[in-house]
Amino acid sequence: MKRTLALGGIAAGLLAAAAVAAPAQADTDVAPPVNLANTNFAAKQVAAFWYGQAKANLINATPYNVETTVPSKHVSTGGASADSKAGVVGSSGDQKATTSNLKNVNLPKTTGKVFFIGGDGKPHWCSATAVQSQWKNLVATAGHCVYDTVSNKNTLDKWVFIPGYYQGKTPWGIYVGKTAYTHYDFDVYEDGDRDYAFVTVYNGVQVTGASVDKVKNWVDNRTFETKAEAEKAQKELELKSTGFAGKIVPVVDYTKRVRLHTPDSQKAPATKAQLGGNVPANQATLENQAKEHGTSTYQDRTWGTEVTRVSKEEFGNGGWSADGKAFYFAKDNGWYKATYWGNFDVDYRLRGHLVDIALKDVGTLGA
Repeated sequence: MKRTLALGGIAAGLLAAAAVAAPAQADTDVAPPVNLANTNFAAKQVAAFWYGQAKANLINATPYNVETTVPSKHVSTGGASADSKAGVVGSSGDQKATTSNLKNVNLPKTTGKVFFIGGDGKPHWCSATAVQSQWKNLVATAGHCVYDTVSNKNTLDKWVFIPGYYQGKTPWGIYVGKTAYTHYDFDVYEDGDRDYAFVTVYNGVQVTGASVDKVKNWVDNRTFETKAEAEKAQKELELKSTGFAGKIVPVVDYTKRVRLHTPDSQKAPATKAQLGGNVPANQATLENQAKEHGTSTYQDRTWGTEVTRVSKEEFGNGGWSADGKAFYFAKDNGWYKATYWGNFDVDYRLRGHLVDIALKDVGTLGA
């Protein structure tokens, strides 16, 4: 091992005083371990992410794809050779199909899954196992389940180990990642022969209360003028609450037009009503813009037209469509359709809720 990677995102352990220390490092090329969080409150935050919304993130996590292409900059050769002709082993497809219900067959407590946010921003899982160590806090898994070689992101986010995980159940608790160790050749040269990792974890926590009836304080009515303001509010929620499950959603304000290229604005299809065309003078302006200038941008650069030629059948009797989205007119022995766009102000909302989660300490992984 030649490199230490600190796990990204909010990672934590319950009862930091009880969290075990990492083994002393003998290799001078290994950076000192970095504790990401060590408070009860932070443990509740990471648990809220995985347990909120009826464990949706756990249940919807998908297997993380293994990189199957061999990097051209590193090829391993040599090794032992077979001393006889290779045998033939029948595939699972040769077996007669059976029908049965999937059951948990009491796997060893040392095996389980690690969950994390992948480079694509979605929840994923990999297989992993607890291993014997002096400090009873070590997990072994694949290197690509810790370090994302595609995006070269240091480590994958919100990393936890759940021994005995089965269909949303966490029988022996959830263990938040503390420090990850990968081989130098894997994260630097993407050497598939070094695709393994070891991760130290904090004391485990077991959720004693996280259900739908615990969800409270919906915040989808909070509106902000800029995305920066919304991001600041989200961080405040994450810091002040045990868990915020949600996201920032842009919302177009069709009552406020602004000039093109104004920050926090969006060009979008618009109706006659949204452009003020219910007022006779404004309606005349919309119609004249299409007739006289065709596809164009109005002088104040807050709206414009797109004009296309249509058939006599589509033109019909001309004039405005019933929904106010199009204006039909005749010009130079041709029939035309005008649609409109406006450049509107964009606000931002926090969509989601706060989650209450009760936890208890279940001790070290090895215990």
